[in-house]
Amino acid sequence: MDDVKHSVYPVVNAHNEWDPLEEVIVGIVDGAMIPPWDVILEATLHERELWDFHRKFGGSPWPKEIIDAAKKDLDEFVHILEAEGVTVRRPTPYDFSKPYATPDFETKSGCYALMPRDVLLAIGDQIIEAPMGWRSRYHEHSAYKDLCKEYFKKGARWVSAPRPQLSDRSYVEGFVAPQEGEPMRTILTEFEPLLDAADVIKCGRDIFVAQSSCCNRFGIEWLQRHLGNDYSVHEVEVHDTHPMHIDATFYPLAPGKLLINPERVPHVPEMFAKSGWDVLVCPEPVMPESHPMYNCSRWISMNVLMLDEERVIVSKGEDTLIRALEDWGFKPIPCNFYDFETIGGGFHCASLDVRRRGELRSYF
Repeated sequence: MDDVKHSVYPVVNAHNEWDPLEEVIVGIVDGAMIPPWDVILEATLHERELWDFHRKFGGSPWPKEIIDAAKKDLDEFVHILEAEGVTVRRPTPYDFSKPYATPDFETKSGCYALMPRDVLLAIGDQIIEAPMGWRSRYHEHSAYKDLCKEYFKKGARWVSAPRPQLSDRSYVEGFVAPQEGEPMRTILTEFEPLLDAADVIKCGRDIFVAQSSCCNRFGIEWLQRHLGNDYSVHEVEVHDTHPMHIDATFYPLAPGKLLINPERVPHVPEMFAKSGWDVLVCPEPVMPESHPMYNCSRWISMNVLMLDEERVIVSKGEDTLIRALEDWGFKPIPCNFYDFETIGGGFHCASLDVRRRGELRSYF
């Protein structure tokens, strides 16, 4: 990869998921807290055992052995990125242990700076602070302020979406998650725009978004209006009883290659078929059912990170997916990540591509 110091692109330049990666933000495990219990966790966590876990331990630090194992995985991820020629930036450590309150809610603690993908949307030459739907993540942007200020001073646009109130009016009273086979529904009302940045995935001039426990139609409408006529924002139909984020469900990996979760995508948007895209069906995850997962499902296996149109970082141990990626023409780079996934997400979640070497264009 060319020396990033000689990049001819703006300091923030992100148009899709596959242009050659030059600079990325990777999360940190420092000070990570177990998410405190709140009504939204009923909509995101499948197993009731996890509800009990968060009710009992939420707002406490993760045990040291779990943090140490997650950090080891994250360090390996950073090493691979740097060895592949990518500049890696990190958020500023922040004290998430403190309780806080607004006029509309209070929470026992914050969460962490594990997953920059959830907090910030880098698109074109701008960084957008997302209006996140979890009360415990209300101040998570603070860990990224130093980086945002630096990028702004170097020419990037920097904007914060409307700060949500997250009062009881933002959530469906008495919400019960749908069972398999029932119509899709989410816990969010349309009281205010809500959107995690990881509900969005970039594909040039076309942006794909899915409603979830963190994203409502108001948030999607806000994003379309903010981005203006240079982009078309498309809502993807998904069916997940506990939906959270699009990047373990629907993921354009490279021009003409769309990776989908076979359990969650009932209909691939017609525009992909008309444009001749190959639909790649993610194989069943290999991760053992016994592996502890506190925040996401085993389908985090498809939460990979593209370094360019061929190189892709994927969880070591997901041999079925690795073979499939090779068959599809990619060059997988395995990295241990199961222990990070225990408390966080996958490679896409744990990173934010700030600058890729490419231009804005349409792929349809």
